[in-house]
Amino acid sequence: MENNHNNENNNHELLAPAGDFSMLTSAIKAGANAVYFGLKEFSMRDNAKNFAIEDLGQINKICGKSVKKYLTLNVIVYDEEVKKIEEILKKVKGKVDAVICWDLSVINLCRKLKIPFHISTQASVSNKEAAKFYKNLGAERVVLARELNLSQIKEISKIVPVECFIHGAMCVAVSGRCFMSQELFKRSANRGMCTQVCRRSYKITDEEGRELKLERNTVMSAKDLCTLPFIEKLKEAGIVSFKIEGRNRDARYVDTVVRVYRKAIDKKLGEKEVSESIKELEKVYNREFSSGFYLGVPTNDDFSNVENSAATTLKQFIGKVTHFYPKAGVGTILISTGELKVGDEINVIGPTTGIEKVKVSSIEINNKSVEKASKGDEVGIKLSRVRVNDEVYKITSK
Repeated sequence: MENNHNNENNNHELLAPAGDFSMLTSAIKAGANAVYFGLKEFSMRDNAKNFAIEDLGQINKICGKSVKKYLTLNVIVYDEEVKKIEEILKKVKGKVDAVICWDLSVINLCRKLKIPFHISTQASVSNKEAAKFYKNLGAERVVLARELNLSQIKEISKIVPVECFIHGAMCVAVSGRCFMSQELFKRSANRGMCTQVCRRSYKITDEEGRELKLERNTVMSAKDLCTLPFIEKLKEAGIVSFKIEGRNRDARYVDTVVRVYRKAIDKKLGEKEVSESIKELEKVYNREFSSGFYLGVPTNDDFSNVENSAATTLKQFIGKVTHFYPKAGVGTILISTGELKVGDEINVIGPTTGIEKVKVSSIEINNKSVEKASKGDEVGIKLSRVRVNDEVYKITSK
């Protein structure tokens, strides 16, 4: 797959999340020079589709030689699981560029099997001594704690290559170790099963049952991180890998965020370009934006006012591709819900396609031009290279 952004041309790696094949393909097409993903076991994003070990061959084929592949094995590990993890590591050796981990049992197994490893943000590395410790253990890179500012990062980057998050969801517990989901639903965030109860609205109740609804009742919902306005400062901080959060998101999210940051990493953006890019980021899933800890400790303004997404556009599933005719550049879509009109914007998403964004210029039903189509219609429209069974979504403004 074509990807012209490799580390030989740029000192900053752009690292994208891949929760499934459509996200993986989209990330690479958009310009990521590295991807990180979990397997169906021992992933901090248990809700993501994730991959099976058998998928690694296809992942390598899609990534080619220019895109690095990092496997996340960063949950809390229990005694009875160590043997299983060793079996997994033996199978992935040589098929990934590094394992992202923090539990010393996993680190030890990587050392034993001579598999390169990076230290996960779950280790909360926040000082030079801790960085030296992991470097001495053999870590090639450290994903730093999220609680650090730019000057602290710059100092640690002199010790060991560092990776930092530049965009995406932030946990109210910052670097993790939250127990709310476990307490309320018996689903441990530290085992990848977070139910994100912090994102909900809350009321306060006194001992006699009287309730008050809080003025800003999403009191634990942190805004998403967005470093685009000060990306130049991050470039100067010694960070080698710029990481996008979002293995639970979708191909459209990955495509948009990677494209925006790819452009910002490759050149210095002007004020107008930054403003336009922020508007692009606002179109996909977000809980409003914050600078995190990079420029100083977050304040009350860094908590979100929305319970769900603040995205300015919505993605609505309307059907699937039933045929594609490459010579004519035409595909047929069976509409299973909603309606499609000339002028609509659609996204076609699939494992091999990644994402194709199309403005519908014409619609045909049984070789006759129509202005709109609805549920049950099979329509022909002009499409780039797509595949049968790719999902089709209509994009609308809120």
